[in-house]
Amino acid sequence: MTGPARAERFISLDMFRGATIFLMIVVNTAGAGTPYTQLEHAPWIGFTLADLIYPSFLFAVGNAMSFALTRPMSDRVFLRRVVRRAALIFLLGVLMYWYPFVVHGDGGWAAKPFAETRLTGVLQRIALCYLLASLLARYLTPRRLLLAAVALVAAHWAILLAFSPAGEAFGRYHNAGTLLDLWLIGPDHLYRRDHGFDPEGLLGTLPATANVIAGYLTGLAVQHWGKHRTTVARLAGIGVALSLLALLLAPLLPVSKKLWTGSFVSLTVGLDLVLLAATIALVELRGARLGREFLQMLGRNPLALYLFSELLVVTLELIQVRPGSGLYHWIGLELFQRLAPGPLGSLLCALSYTLVCCLFARALDRRGIILKV
Repeated sequence: MTGPARAERFISLDMFRGATIFLMIVVNTAGAGTPYTQLEHAPWIGFTLADLIYPSFLFAVGNAMSFALTRPMSDRVFLRRVVRRAALIFLLGVLMYWYPFVVHGDGGWAAKPFAETRLTGVLQRIALCYLLASLLARYLTPRRLLLAAVALVAAHWAILLAFSPAGEAFGRYHNAGTLLDLWLIGPDHLYRRDHGFDPEGLLGTLPATANVIAGYLTGLAVQHWGKHRTTVARLAGIGVALSLLALLLAPLLPVSKKLWTGSFVSLTVGLDLVLLAATIALVELRGARLGREFLQMLGRNPLALYLFSELLVVTLELIQVRPGSGLYHWIGLELFQRLAPGPLGSLLCALSYTLVCCLFARALDRRGIILKV
């Protein structure tokens, strides 16, 4: 494959991105009660549906790159654009975790110290992966780019084995990635809920970039191959092969989203290819229209929608209905858990909240507003 023969837009790629952001909000905003197991991340080793969402978003970022970065531009313009975009996404991630910039304690409201704000996170990893993948995609041929993705995954595996204490390569608190984060960033700027381990730590950026590269190469491939049954068959075949490879690697390299192991990359890219193949078959070949406009609408503003969903739920939780219970938790408990106790109530709450967020996306879309950085 030498590159796309034409920059043909695939509706299925936009729908894939929209579905990913929809499910991301559902998983991130589970209501009161215990969620369904598949809507919670695997505790450490293992895999659930929830674990597929974030790598799918990175895959979708790569899809979008296959259209944006193949347009003619000078090196100077290219570098300015990608560095600026990566820096702004990273900054938005930091500000999102700093929000609402105040905390409530026994003495009332006080400024939230930046010294205790998380510097790593979902948007920060997206920014770093986007930057690294863009630079590699700019200066490497597709074949060499594929080799670079494999090298990133292999390097992550090698670093875990070489620089972790004996027996801790795939452990939580003493693997090489955790030690690097604690030394370079410090515990006050890391994820607080896992006692020193950060699921979006720096070392995991290497294999996560492979998910972006896979999305980019897939975008080039579907443009080059066109809207044909052979395209669907190729994507599905490669996807199944990668999924099987992950299962074969698992005894040596466990599948772990939090460590973002190479087997996890292989499994998630494989599943994304199968899902994308199915979407192309239904939408591009058979002309299915169910949910098309809705998902395309979400896919046009994924970053704005994600930020809105995260900031709104934090804002709702600031409204204390009773001690220790914010408004969102209270609604989940008093409305949805009474309506459907257990996992179903938790899911209904998350779906309702996600649809509210979709109204924001619709408002932007009706006004022709596409928020880009």
